[in-house]
Amino acid sequence: MNIIYYNPDEMRADMVSCFGNDIIKTPNFDRLAQNGTVFEQCHVQHTVCSPSRCSFLTGLYPHTSGHRSLWNLLKTHEPSTYTYLKDAGYDVIHTGKNDGVAEEAYEQSLTEYRTNEHLKPKDECLFTRYFPEGDLREQYSFLSGPTREENAGDYYHVQSVIDYIKGRKSDDPPFFAFLALTYPHCRYQAPEPWYSMYDPDDLPDLKPADLPNKPTFMKLIREYRQLDKLTPYELKKILAVYMGMISYSDHLLGMLLDTLEEEDLMDETAIFAFSDHGDWAGNYGLVEKWSSGLDDDLTHIPMVVQVPGGKKGHRVKEQVECFDIMPTTLELAGVECRHSHFAKSMMPMLMNGEAGDKDRVIMADGGYDLGLDDHCFEGKPADGLCSNPKHQYYPKAFQQQKVPQSVSRVTMIRTLDYKFIRRPNGVDELYDLNKDPQELNNVYGDKNYTEIKLKMIETMLDKMIQTSDTTPRKMDLRGWNKELLKKQNQCL
Repeated sequence: MNIIYYNPDEMRADMVSCFGNDIIKTPNFDRLAQNGTVFEQCHVQHTVCSPSRCSFLTGLYPHTSGHRSLWNLLKTHEPSTYTYLKDAGYDVIHTGKNDGVAEEAYEQSLTEYRTNEHLKPKDECLFTRYFPEGDLREQYSFLSGPTREENAGDYYHVQSVIDYIKGRKSDDPPFFAFLALTYPHCRYQAPEPWYSMYDPDDLPDLKPADLPNKPTFMKLIREYRQLDKLTPYELKKILAVYMGMISYSDHLLGMLLDTLEEEDLMDETAIFAFSDHGDWAGNYGLVEKWSSGLDDDLTHIPMVVQVPGGKKGHRVKEQVECFDIMPTTLELAGVECRHSHFAKSMMPMLMNGEAGDKDRVIMADGGYDLGLDDHCFEGKPADGLCSNPKHQYYPKAFQQQKVPQSVSRVTMIRTLDYKFIRRPNGVDELYDLNKDPQELNNVYGDKNYTEIKLKMIETMLDKMIQTSDTTPRKMDLRGWNKELLKKQNQCL
């Protein structure tokens, strides 16, 4: 069976039509939903690109594996979806940004790797301006004018996979194609007509800024990025362009689906359409994401999966975790997973139309602590982001260097009813998701929720103990039963 990961970067679930948004146009996500399964409550295990991808490629939480920064990617000793499928004889194609595999592991993980540098035209203006030249709001808010499609690298990545599919021979091995796309990751820009597809005045109100009992990083991000200088219309324009970027990504998904149908490969190909995390896109007066931000805008992603012979039009209302795709993918490929992990296969839901686990507690991590994680903070001399005040990531890096506690370690657990976020060096959060699905009212200090709070704290402690580590399956020889152990280890 062929397997495709269609992975737009930074796409929120509530910005896709089959997840209840009646304004946005995403007909190809709808097309997948009609022929597959929609996971209504899929949440990532980290809200930044690299750690999230390391998690969904391994089935491990960031706090288990140590993948909680942008710069710690999967090494040669770490099993992943890539390595399992390549070892099983798959053509493993990665196209787009690489936020998952260290260079040292390319050979064992990938058959072919196509970066943005391979495909995007060079020496071209990548965007036009929304604000006047020299206005720092252009860089700090990420809001730009329209771009040209030939400058949208995602088009080339999707087209390259389409060309690969069309060029395959009947006796070629099955393929695993990971389309690691950029849109709708900021900066906020898109080709026309998608850039202007949505009128800011037609959009619902954004979540307000300066809500009480919110983590301090929210106020600091607005200050360091000068987002408090944006008008309400400009914040809504950010959302409108973000939605246009999503509709453009949906358009590219349609090109891919059309090709699979034309090549008569739909009955041989499983398609996972999902993101690595979300984006505030104007909510709370914020843009982008933050490593210690764990609200639903950042953790809740679209997950739509179509598999040959699977249930059609099925919707799973219960919670799943993004890293569940790892064992699911291996099961579809008929490949045995040989390492311990915490993910759960989606196959009963995909194939039999079963419900999920209504009692499942999901989890996410984030942030870095001084002393322990100094090398993880953005703005180090090595990344150069604090040397140029005009760089779009300068405010983020500068804030992390000046106020490191604003990005300190954090863990979140979520049930269908409540969400608890623990920050040892910051503001703790508790939300009643039935009464407050938008997470506007932090009830952590509300005496009426004392019993719930204590229960969630206990549940988080239990979950941390249960997921604190994994034990290797390979056994070291200790002087007896050597031959028996050697045979057992050869099976791993």
